[in-house]
Amino acid sequence: MGKIKSKAMTDELKNFRCVLHGSFRKSFDEIKKVRDIFTQAGIEVLAPAISDIKTIENGFAVLESDKEKDQRMIELLYLHNLKRLGVNGFSYFVNPDGYIGKSASYELGIAQISNVKCFFAQKPADHPVYAHNNSIWKAQDLAEYILKYKKIPEPKIKRNEQAIHKLWEGLMVPGSVVAVGGIIEYEPMSPKKAKEILLVKTHKWENKYSVVGGKARRNERLEDALKREVREETGLKARIGRHICTFDEIKNSQYYLPGIQHIFIDKVVKVESKKVFLNDEAEDFIWLPANTALKELPIEANARYTIELYAKSQAKNNSF
Repeated sequence: MGKIKSKAMTDELKNFRCVLHGSFRKSFDEIKKVRDIFTQAGIEVLAPAISDIKTIENGFAVLESDKEKDQRMIELLYLHNLKRLGVNGFSYFVNPDGYIGKSASYELGIAQISNVKCFFAQKPADHPVYAHNNSIWKAQDLAEYILKYKKIPEPKIKRNEQAIHKLWEGLMVPGSVVAVGGIIEYEPMSPKKAKEILLVKTHKWENKYSVVGGKARRNERLEDALKREVREETGLKARIGRHICTFDEIKNSQYYLPGIQHIFIDKVVKVESKKVFLNDEAEDFIWLPANTALKELPIEANARYTIELYAKSQAKNNSF
Protein backbone atom coordinates (compact mmCIF):
# COMPACT_ATOMS: atom_id res chain seq x y z
CA MET A 1 0.00 0.00 0.00
CA GLY A 2 1.45 3.36 -1.00
CA LYS A 3 1.08 6.63 0.85
CA ILE A 4 -2.48 7.82 1.22
CA LYS A 5 -2.47 11.32 -0.23
CA SER A 6 -6.19 11.94 -0.76
CA LYS A 7 -7.53 14.41 1.83
CA ALA A 8 -11.04 12.99 1.35
CA MET A 9 -9.81 9.51 2.26
CA THR A 10 -7.98 10.84 5.30
CA ASP A 11 -11.04 12.78 6.47
CA GLU A 12 -13.15 9.62 6.26
CA LEU A 13 -10.74 7.91 8.66
CA LYS A 14 -10.18 10.80 11.04
CA ASN A 15 -12.17 9.06 13.80
CA PHE A 16 -10.03 5.91 13.66
CA ARG A 17 -7.39 5.85 16.38
CA CYS A 18 -4.96 3.31 17.73
CA VAL A 19 -2.34 2.72 20.40
CA LEU A 20 0.69 0.61 19.53
CA HIS A 21 2.19 -1.90 21.95
CA GLY A 22 5.21 -4.17 21.97
CA SER A 23 8.69 -4.56 23.34
CA PHE A 24 10.32 -1.17 22.80
CA ARG A 25 13.64 -2.75 23.76
CA LYS A 26 13.43 -5.44 21.06
CA SER A 27 10.99 -4.15 18.45
CA PHE A 28 11.01 -0.33 18.50
CA ASP A 29 12.16 0.00 14.88
CA GLU A 30 9.29 -2.27 13.79
CA ILE A 31 6.85 -0.28 15.97
CA LYS A 32 7.94 2.92 14.22
CA LYS A 33 7.34 1.28 10.82
CA VAL A 34 3.84 0.27 11.90
CA ARG A 35 3.21 3.80 13.11
CA ASP A 36 4.12 5.10 9.66
CA ILE A 37 1.79 2.61 7.95
CA PHE A 38 -1.22 3.60 10.06
CA THR A 39 -0.45 7.32 9.90
CA GLN A 40 -0.15 7.23 6.11
CA ALA A 41 -3.53 5.48 5.99
CA GLY A 42 -5.14 8.33 7.96
CA ILE A 43 -5.39 6.39 11.24
CA GLU A 44 -4.33 8.53 14.20
CA VAL A 45 -1.67 6.87 16.35
CA LEU A 46 -2.07 8.19 19.90
CA ALA A 47 1.02 6.44 21.25
CA PRO A 48 3.94 6.06 21.14
CA ALA A 49 5.00 9.56 20.27
CA ILE A 50 7.45 10.13 17.42
CA SER A 51 10.60 9.75 19.45
CA ASP A 52 13.75 7.74 20.02
CA ILE A 53 14.80 5.58 22.94
CA LYS A 54 16.76 7.62 25.47
CA THR A 55 17.81 4.82 27.78
CA ILE A 56 16.93 1.29 28.87
CA GLU A 57 16.63 0.84 32.61
CA ASN A 58 16.16 -2.67 34.03
CA GLY A 59 14.77 -3.81 30.70
CA PHE A 60 12.32 -0.85 30.47
CA ALA A 61 12.80 1.47 27.49
CA VAL A 62 12.47 5.18 28.26
CA LEU A 63 11.76 7.46 25.28
CA GLU A 64 13.14 10.92 24.66
CA SER A 65 9.55 12.19 24.79
CA ASP A 66 8.88 10.73 28.26
CA LYS A 67 8.72 13.57 30.78
CA GLU A 68 8.44 11.41 33.88
CA LYS A 69 11.28 9.47 35.49
CA ASP A 70 9.19 6.96 37.44
CA GLN A 71 8.61 3.92 35.20
CA ARG A 72 5.22 3.31 36.80
CA MET A 73 4.12 6.82 35.91
CA ILE A 74 5.40 6.45 32.34
CA GLU A 75 3.43 3.23 31.93
CA LEU A 76 0.22 4.60 33.44
CA LEU A 77 0.35 7.73 31.29
CA TYR A 78 0.80 5.48 28.26
CA LEU A 79 -2.20 3.38 29.26
CA HIS A 80 -4.36 6.48 29.69
CA ASN A 81 -4.27 6.82 25.90
CA LEU A 82 -6.66 3.85 25.80
CA LYS A 83 -9.37 6.11 27.25
CA ARG A 84 -9.05 8.40 24.21
CA LEU A 85 -9.60 5.71 21.60
CA GLY A 86 -13.37 6.01 21.28
CA VAL A 87 -15.70 3.69 19.43
CA ASN A 88 -13.42 3.41 16.36
CA GLY A 89 -10.24 2.82 18.32
CA PHE A 90 -8.06 -0.23 18.77
CA SER A 91 -4.80 -1.50 20.23
CA TYR A 92 -2.23 -3.07 17.91
CA PHE A 93 0.49 -5.34 19.28
CA VAL A 94 3.73 -5.47 17.32
CA ASN A 95 5.02 -8.92 18.30
CA PRO A 96 7.61 -10.37 15.89
CA ASP A 97 7.88 -14.15 16.27
CA GLY A 98 4.91 -13.92 18.63
CA TYR A 99 6.90 -12.17 21.39
CA ILE A 100 4.85 -9.61 23.35
CA GLY A 101 7.09 -8.89 26.33
CA LYS A 102 6.50 -8.00 29.97
CA SER A 103 5.29 -4.39 29.78
CA ALA A 104 3.18 -5.05 26.69
CA SER A 105 1.63 -8.07 28.46
CA TYR A 106 0.53 -5.74 31.26
CA GLU A 107 -0.86 -3.31 28.67
CA LEU A 108 -2.69 -6.15 26.94
CA GLY A 109 -4.47 -7.14 30.15
CA ILE A 110 -5.59 -3.56 30.79
CA ALA A 111 -6.70 -3.10 27.18
CA GLN A 112 -8.73 -6.30 27.05
CA ILE A 113 -10.49 -5.83 30.37
CA SER A 114 -11.27 -2.24 29.32
CA ASN A 115 -13.11 -3.59 26.27
CA VAL A 116 -10.56 -2.20 23.79
CA LYS A 117 -10.39 -4.10 20.47
CA CYS A 118 -6.96 -5.76 20.27
CA PHE A 119 -5.07 -6.92 17.17
CA PHE A 120 -1.72 -8.67 16.83
CA ALA A 121 0.91 -8.77 14.11
CA GLN A 122 1.43 -12.48 14.84
CA LYS A 123 -0.18 -15.09 17.03
CA PRO A 124 1.13 -14.54 20.60
CA ALA A 125 3.70 -17.17 21.53
CA ASP A 126 4.93 -16.08 24.96
CA HIS A 127 1.55 -15.37 26.50
CA PRO A 128 -1.57 -17.49 27.22
CA VAL A 129 -3.78 -14.70 25.88
CA TYR A 130 -7.06 -15.49 24.20
CA ALA A 131 -6.97 -14.01 20.68
CA HIS A 132 -10.07 -14.59 18.57
CA ASN A 133 -9.83 -15.88 15.02
CA ASN A 134 -9.89 -12.43 13.38
CA SER A 135 -7.38 -10.64 15.57
CA ILE A 136 -4.13 -11.51 13.73
CA TRP A 137 -3.37 -8.92 11.05
CA LYS A 138 -0.30 -7.55 9.37
CA ALA A 139 -0.33 -3.79 9.90
CA GLN A 140 -0.58 -3.03 6.19
CA ASP A 141 -3.48 -5.45 5.68
CA LEU A 142 -5.35 -4.03 8.67
CA ALA A 143 -4.87 -0.46 7.42
CA GLU A 144 -6.13 -1.45 3.96
CA TYR A 145 -9.17 -3.18 5.47
CA ILE A 146 -10.11 -0.12 7.53
CA LEU A 147 -9.52 2.14 4.53
CA LYS A 148 -11.75 -0.01 2.32
CA TYR A 149 -14.60 -0.87 4.68
CA LYS A 150 -14.47 2.16 7.05
CA LYS A 151 -14.75 -0.12 10.06
CA ILE A 152 -12.64 -2.26 12.38
CA PRO A 153 -12.72 -6.05 11.74
CA GLU A 154 -15.30 -7.90 13.79
CA PRO A 155 -14.40 -10.91 15.97
CA LYS A 156 -14.71 -14.37 14.44
CA ILE A 157 -15.19 -17.13 16.96
CA LYS A 158 -14.18 -20.71 16.27
CA ARG A 159 -16.89 -23.18 17.21
CA ASN A 160 -14.58 -25.04 19.58
CA GLU A 161 -13.62 -21.75 21.32
CA GLN A 162 -17.09 -20.40 22.09
CA ALA A 163 -16.83 -21.31 25.78
CA ILE A 164 -13.43 -19.59 26.04
CA HIS A 165 -14.77 -16.50 24.25
CA LYS A 166 -17.72 -16.31 26.63
CA LEU A 167 -15.44 -16.50 29.68
CA TRP A 168 -13.22 -13.81 28.16
CA GLU A 169 -16.17 -11.50 27.48
CA GLY A 170 -17.39 -12.00 31.05
CA LEU A 171 -14.23 -10.37 32.40
CA MET A 172 -14.66 -7.13 30.50
CA VAL A 173 -15.61 -3.96 32.32
CA PRO A 174 -18.87 -2.54 30.90
CA GLY A 175 -18.38 0.38 28.52
CA SER A 176 -20.77 2.60 30.47
CA VAL A 177 -19.96 5.00 33.28
CA VAL A 178 -22.71 5.88 35.75
CA ALA A 179 -22.37 9.23 37.47
CA VAL A 180 -24.59 10.70 40.17
CA GLY A 181 -25.21 14.40 40.57
CA GLY A 182 -27.04 16.52 43.11
CA ILE A 183 -28.95 19.76 43.01
CA ILE A 184 -27.90 20.69 46.54
CA GLU A 185 -30.79 22.70 47.92
CA TYR A 186 -30.81 25.00 50.94
CA GLU A 187 -34.15 26.33 52.17
CA PRO A 188 -33.85 29.56 54.23
CA MET A 189 -35.69 29.89 57.53
CA SER A 190 -37.70 32.82 56.19
CA PRO A 191 -40.49 31.78 53.79
CA LYS A 192 -39.98 35.08 51.96
CA LYS A 193 -36.54 34.02 50.75
CA ALA A 194 -36.12 31.73 47.74
CA LYS A 195 -34.47 28.34 47.91
CA GLU A 196 -30.84 28.41 46.86
CA ILE A 197 -28.80 25.75 45.11
CA LEU A 198 -25.07 25.13 45.28
CA LEU A 199 -22.93 25.34 42.15
CA VAL A 200 -19.20 24.71 41.98
CA LYS A 201 -16.70 26.09 39.48
CA THR A 202 -14.55 23.21 38.30
CA HIS A 203 -11.26 22.75 36.48
CA LYS A 204 -12.76 19.72 34.74
CA TRP A 205 -15.37 21.84 32.96
CA GLU A 206 -12.89 24.59 32.04
CA ASN A 207 -13.95 26.94 34.82
CA LYS A 208 -17.66 26.72 34.12
CA TYR A 209 -20.08 25.97 36.93
CA SER A 210 -21.56 22.55 37.49
CA VAL A 211 -23.37 20.53 40.13
CA VAL A 212 -21.65 18.34 42.69
CA GLY A 213 -21.34 14.69 41.73
CA GLY A 214 -19.14 11.93 40.38
CA LYS A 215 -18.85 8.32 39.32
CA ALA A 216 -20.56 5.60 41.30
CA ARG A 217 -18.10 2.95 42.43
CA ARG A 218 -18.52 -0.71 41.62
CA ASN A 219 -21.23 -2.29 43.80
CA GLU A 220 -22.05 1.11 45.33
CA ARG A 221 -25.73 2.07 45.63
CA LEU A 222 -26.61 5.32 43.88
CA GLU A 223 -27.85 7.06 47.03
CA ASP A 224 -24.68 6.09 48.89
CA ALA A 225 -22.55 7.31 45.99
CA LEU A 226 -24.27 10.69 45.96
CA LYS A 227 -23.95 11.13 49.73
CA ARG A 228 -20.26 10.26 49.47
CA GLU A 229 -19.63 12.71 46.61
CA VAL A 230 -21.40 15.54 48.45
CA ARG A 231 -19.42 14.84 51.62
CA GLU A 232 -16.08 14.57 49.81
CA GLU A 233 -16.53 17.64 47.62
CA THR A 234 -18.31 20.02 50.02
CA GLY A 235 -18.18 18.64 53.57
CA LEU A 236 -21.98 18.90 53.74
CA LYS A 237 -24.24 16.27 55.24
CA ALA A 238 -26.73 15.24 52.57
CA ARG A 239 -30.31 14.06 52.70
CA ILE A 240 -31.27 12.62 49.33
CA GLY A 241 -34.55 13.84 47.88
CA ARG A 242 -36.52 13.22 44.71
CA HIS A 243 -35.16 12.07 41.39
CA ILE A 244 -34.84 14.82 38.76
CA CYS A 245 -33.61 13.08 35.63
CA THR A 246 -31.56 10.33 34.04
CA PHE A 247 -29.89 11.04 30.70
CA ASP A 248 -26.96 10.28 28.42
CA GLU A 249 -24.17 12.83 28.50
CA ILE A 250 -24.89 15.66 26.09
CA LYS A 251 -22.81 15.35 22.91
CA ASN A 252 -20.13 17.97 22.34
CA SER A 253 -20.16 19.02 25.99
CA GLN A 254 -16.61 19.71 27.05
CA TYR A 255 -15.94 16.40 28.77
CA TYR A 256 -17.72 14.31 26.11
CA LEU A 257 -15.73 11.39 24.68
CA PRO A 258 -17.13 9.38 21.75
CA GLY A 259 -17.30 5.68 22.44
CA ILE A 260 -17.72 6.05 26.19
CA GLN A 261 -21.28 6.09 27.47
CA HIS A 262 -21.72 8.41 30.44
CA ILE A 263 -25.10 8.13 32.17
CA PHE A 264 -26.05 10.93 34.55
CA ILE A 265 -28.54 10.31 37.35
CA ASP A 266 -29.38 13.55 39.13
CA LYS A 267 -31.38 14.04 42.33
CA VAL A 268 -32.31 16.78 44.75
CA VAL A 269 -30.05 16.88 47.80
CA LYS A 270 -31.28 18.71 50.89
CA VAL A 271 -28.84 20.27 53.34
CA GLU A 272 -29.27 22.31 56.51
CA SER A 273 -26.08 24.37 56.26
CA LYS A 274 -24.40 26.56 53.67
CA LYS A 275 -20.95 26.13 55.20
CA VAL A 276 -18.98 24.54 52.34
CA PHE A 277 -15.45 23.10 52.51
CA LEU A 278 -14.27 22.38 48.97
CA ASN A 279 -11.78 19.66 48.16
CA ASP A 280 -9.29 20.00 45.28
CA GLU A 281 -11.85 19.07 42.60
CA ALA A 282 -13.33 22.60 42.55
CA GLU A 283 -11.92 26.09 42.83
CA ASP A 284 -14.97 28.11 43.87
CA PHE A 285 -18.66 27.83 44.79
CA ILE A 286 -21.77 29.95 44.91
CA TRP A 287 -25.28 29.73 46.37
CA LEU A 288 -28.03 31.19 44.16
CA PRO A 289 -31.70 30.63 43.32
CA ALA A 290 -31.89 28.28 40.34
CA ASN A 291 -33.38 30.80 37.89
CA THR A 292 -30.77 33.41 38.82
CA ALA A 293 -27.98 30.90 38.27
CA LEU A 294 -29.35 29.99 34.84
CA LYS A 295 -29.45 33.66 33.82
CA GLU A 296 -26.15 34.85 35.26
CA LEU A 297 -23.63 32.00 35.36
CA PRO A 298 -21.68 30.10 32.71
CA ILE A 299 -22.90 26.55 33.38
CA GLU A 300 -21.71 23.42 31.58
CA ALA A 301 -24.34 21.81 29.35
CA ASN A 302 -25.17 18.70 31.40
CA ALA A 303 -25.65 20.63 34.64
CA ARG A 304 -27.69 23.31 32.84
CA TYR A 305 -30.05 20.63 31.55
CA THR A 306 -30.67 19.31 35.07
CA ILE A 307 -31.05 22.78 36.64
CA GLU A 308 -33.59 23.77 33.99
CA LEU A 309 -35.69 20.70 34.82
CA TYR A 310 -35.35 21.44 38.53
CA ALA A 311 -36.41 25.10 38.04
CA LYS A 312 -39.45 24.07 35.99
CA SER A 313 -40.57 21.61 38.67
CA GLN A 314 -40.13 24.29 41.34
CA ALA A 315 -42.25 26.74 39.36
CA LYS A 316 -44.91 24.09 38.88
CA ASN A 317 -45.01 23.29 42.60
CA ASN A 318 -45.23 26.98 43.51
CA SER A 319 -48.22 27.48 41.22
CA PHE A 320 -50.43 25.20 43.31
